[in-house]
Amino acid sequence: MADTKKSLFAGILIGIIITSVLAGGAMLIGSMIKAPAKVDSPVLKTGKTEEDSLLTEEVTKKIDSIRSLIDYYYLEDADTNQMREGIYKGLTEALGDPYSVYYDREETAEVNENIVGVYSGIGATLTKNTDTQALTVIKCFEDTPALEADLRPGDQIVAVDGTDVTGMETDAAVALIKGEEGTQVELKIYREGETDYLQKTLTRRSIDIPTVAHTMLEDQIGYIQIASFDKTTTKQFETAYNDLTEQGMQGLVIDLRDNPGGMLDTVCNIAEYFVPKGLIVYMEDKYGQRTEYKAEGEHIFAKPLAVLVNGNSASASEIFAGAVQDTGTGTVVGTNTYGKGIVQQVLDLGDGTSLKLTVSKYFTPNGNDIHHKGIAPDIEVALDEALYGKSVITIEEDNQLQRALSAVKEQLGRTDQ
Repeated sequence: MADTKKSLFAGILIGIIITSVLAGGAMLIGSMIKAPAKVDSPVLKTGKTEEDSLLTEEVTKKIDSIRSLIDYYYLEDADTNQMREGIYKGLTEALGDPYSVYYDREETAEVNENIVGVYSGIGATLTKNTDTQALTVIKCFEDTPALEADLRPGDQIVAVDGTDVTGMETDAAVALIKGEEGTQVELKIYREGETDYLQKTLTRRSIDIPTVAHTMLEDQIGYIQIASFDKTTTKQFETAYNDLTEQGMQGLVIDLRDNPGGMLDTVCNIAEYFVPKGLIVYMEDKYGQRTEYKAEGEHIFAKPLAVLVNGNSASASEIFAGAVQDTGTGTVVGTNTYGKGIVQQVLDLGDGTSLKLTVSKYFTPNGNDIHHKGIAPDIEVALDEALYGKSVITIEEDNQLQRALSAVKEQLGRTDQ
């Protein structure tokens, strides 16, 4: 029985991760909404004057001049549509916000695909390392091209099909890796300890993203791992929770390590199980308008709870951990979280394209602003260095999980002898 549980956990630990298209590996978004139409004015009605319009006569002349020079001197034939798309992208990039992005039609479809939870690709969590700017593997799905090709946590993807992706915006790099099912993609990888780059050829296939996995651990302590908060996660969580309840769960560990975030509605739906009636989180926009998200009833789970986090637990994960910590309904265990306390909204531009913009900042129930700070755990414990880069970590090896289990046992009045 012990061996079976160990094997199951190994699959759980590495097998439920999504391919992330999130800048910096973290996001919090609402559902896509329709952008307001604007056809009769050069500026939105935000108090700005006509002088603030982008398309002044001077700007229009300069654009026309640049276009004329391109047409006359540029060696190749310029694609007019691509140049237009470049203007839209450049306008958004000028904000200097890595989370605000213009998506063309193809990218918009991919964003919707990721939120829904099904895509065709390799089956790995990819995020841009904030220090090196390299596209880095966090984890891989079980039974996917990524795992079968022996991609490992910490691998840095340098090039995709010969295209250098170092420093490339995460969405664009991930778009190169995805593709039609059955087609191949070649990855050039830097792996620490190797004397040369690795070349991996993977065949893309349809990936149905499981975001929740669960099992019952010793002393009837349940374990639920949530890899991201997307549209399918609430139902998957309810299935896991109900199964553990039927098995007689006496305590619970929720693992949010390496969870980059996701949908605001989803994390609030799940948080309702664990926090009492009242605030889960609140937002404030640029105008000071406050929007509150509340738990409507008494929390369903009133037993000992521990929440596992690490430096890759971001955004929606931080909302969950912050709500549990502030309301005192559980113990947060692990290392300081990512520190993304801002919210993005995807705006449908009506032509198959969209605009993701940072629209507000969020605060924990006690009013804590965690942006660039993160959430400090109640019990700080780092993963043992010997475990970094391992594709399979057993229950016994995982010192962070063991400490979370101890925290739950302490609340149950049990201690290991």
